Amino acid sequence: MGIADKAQDFAEGHEAQTDQAIDKAGDAADAKGGGKLGAGVDAAQEKADDAIGGDQGA
Repeated sequence: MGIADKAQDFAEGHEAQTDQAIDKAGDAADAKGGGKLGAGVDAAQEKADDAIGGDQGA
């Protein structure tokens, strides 16, 4: 079982927690990039949401 499989298994039933984690990681990445990475970070967050169970917080 790979890490993606483990993430999907955890995401089932924990949608709010995974969405918060994705948002927090994206915000941290954007802050580290000085706010210049916003569009790329947003796209990555959407892909991550889609990959592990959809967008629960938007």
